Amino acid sequence: MNLRDLYYSIRPLIPRPLQVVLRRQIAAAKRRATGDRWPIDSEAALAPSSWKGWPEGKKFSLVLTHDVEAAAGLSRCRDLLALERAMGFRSAFNFVGDGYDVPVSLLRYITDNGFEVGVHGIRHDGKDFKSRRIFESRAPRINRYLKEWQAVGFRAPSMYCRLEWLHELDIEYDSSTFDTDPFELGTTAARTIFPFFVNGASNGDGYVELPYTLPQDFTLFVILKEKNPDIWMRKLDWIAEHGGMALTLVHPDYIRFTGKPALGEYSVDHYQEFLDYIQDRYKGQYWHVLPREMARFWKEGRSPNHGAL
Repeated sequence: MNLRDLYYSIRPLIPRPLQVVLRRQIAAAKRRATGDRWPIDSEAALAPSSWKGWPEGKKFSLVLTHDVEAAAGLSRCRDLLALERAMGFRSAFNFVGDGYDVPVSLLRYITDNGFEVGVHGIRHDGKDFKSRRIFESRAPRINRYLKEWQAVGFRAPSMYCRLEWLHELDIEYDSSTFDTDPFELGTTAARTIFPFFVNGASNGDGYVELPYTLPQDFTLFVILKEKNPDIWMRKLDWIAEHGGMALTLVHPDYIRFTGKPALGEYSVDHYQEFLDYIQDRYKGQYWHVLPREMARFWKEGRSPNHGAL
């Protein structure tokens, strides 16, 4: 049994506060050991050999995504959407199919406002890709949710996936990887701040992979206990300098919109400050799109050397 499988097998037995304490201790050691490649891995800046730049001559691209892990996050989606909409941003909300009841009214509210819905597995238990047998037993239900929600994107719970298996899903894109993130157990970094195409078995078949390129909010503010979004801003500046894709992974589950944040939460002020920074520093310089729009752009411009795997 590998470290990831061991963690998920015993996690239900560990009280949530103790989980956070243990993860903080492990993360502190990893942070000291990986300072040369987190939050910035210099090798991830290499663009595809045929890369010609973003539409409209924009300096970099921006994609905002959210994973809704539990019912608490579900109840905060409208507040998060309202914040982004008021500031002129759009994003994708990824839901766990069997994890909680997702109201049709919420799905409609998200899409009617020009935002996107995606599938975040069917259970947030870290087992989707534990074995081929488990994945094949769950893939039909994942595809069912993709169809019912009219979604074209997938993200594996806890970023644990096997890209070669995802061809069984009816998706246009996946977003289960990252450019660099030593705090995710048992996963391998894509080491790029650009999308890339994952080829399938048949000619032209496959999907676009969209790695998240900014640290997860939970990692920054809950595990590492950062007091401000400075790391997000520094990483964004680096991505902009190298003309890459800035893709966020923010969880409404951990955002406190009113009152004092509890254990495992952080103030919405951190996220709003980051969005303000994007607008103030880079107004008119970034191409802001939904994940599905990014995937279609990347696939249409694909050539043999255009970021393919």
